Amino acid sequence: MKSFRDKRRDGRPHPAKSGTVQPRQAENRSAVKPDARPREQHNVKPENRFEPKSAPRILARREGALPAEHLPVILEVAPNADYALLDSGAGQKLEQYGPYRIVRPEGQAIWQKALPARDWERADAIFTGDTDEEGIGRWRFPKTPLGETWPMKHDGIDYLGRFTSFRHVGVFPEQASHWDHMADLIAAARRPVKVLNLFGYTGLASLVAARAGAEVTHVDASKKAIGWARENQEMAGLGAKSIRWIVDDAVKFAEREERRGSRYDIILFDPPAYGRGPKGEVWQLFEDLPDLTDLCRSILTPKPLAVVLTAYSIRASFFAIHALMRDTFAGMGGKVESGELIIREKSVGRALSTSLFSRWVA
Repeated sequence: MKSFRDKRRDGRPHPAKSGTVQPRQAENRSAVKPDARPREQHNVKPENRFEPKSAPRILARREGALPAEHLPVILEVAPNADYALLDSGAGQKLEQYGPYRIVRPEGQAIWQKALPARDWERADAIFTGDTDEEGIGRWRFPKTPLGETWPMKHDGIDYLGRFTSFRHVGVFPEQASHWDHMADLIAAARRPVKVLNLFGYTGLASLVAARAGAEVTHVDASKKAIGWARENQEMAGLGAKSIRWIVDDAVKFAEREERRGSRYDIILFDPPAYGRGPKGEVWQLFEDLPDLTDLCRSILTPKPLAVVLTAYSIRASFFAIHALMRDTFAGMGGKVESGELIIREKSVGRALSTSLFSRWVA
């Protein structure tokens, strides 16, 4: 499915617009490992052959004890040299991405700005216009006009920041906690690890996994997003790493992997609240998430490491996805950790919550 993160971040349910591309992800702190495994071809081959509509998945409650639980878990990203949330308030946020200060809308920032107006006025780029009422939004550059992309870095991984018409910049820094956790799991496994990144956007999570030594399959319904991801792979100097870039509907791809017997040790999935696939498939989070979560369990290896679910701007508590994950992974042991991803503000230390998450760890 294409991810409508511009819509899900403002917390309001909206109908999808055709042509909207999915945004989001990036990085790792473990040392680079030589990749001695045979590498797959890197050419993108969209899986667009005709298939009959899938029959509804029959769900039955799993037998066995529920996994242990840990909640609430607050995963925090603090300001660093690559990224910082400088200030927020009055429905906006002021961020530092590498050399640039950027102002964007932020519906959850219902408090008042802490920094004086002169600090906000020093912004290099400001997103203007509401994507629902005025069509595609625009960026305003108060100083020097900037190009569409600029070089960025996260934990030593180079990538391209990008000014999109949906107010995103090609990376979601709050995900760094998940990236680090995943990299640690890959390094600790001391064996070949296969990672599936569904709704992968511009590929930074996939680059983190590949740098840590995993064999990665990255799936996104947006051909444009896959193109950005491949650019980031080259920008990061990870062109020799084993990453398959797949343009496809995430659910359809996972269903085919189940039939083919393909299995993964780590699965990341970050579905939109609402979306449409490349052939008009409709995704509604509360209706379709149980099926996809069950499907993810079915394509795990016999000795899996983790499954990570992130949910943006949904009208629910993290307890809802926590209970879903525990039920789905009943009988598999391990632990389910759930809570929120937050970014810690640099100005006065307030926490900006960006999303809910739940992850099963073996």
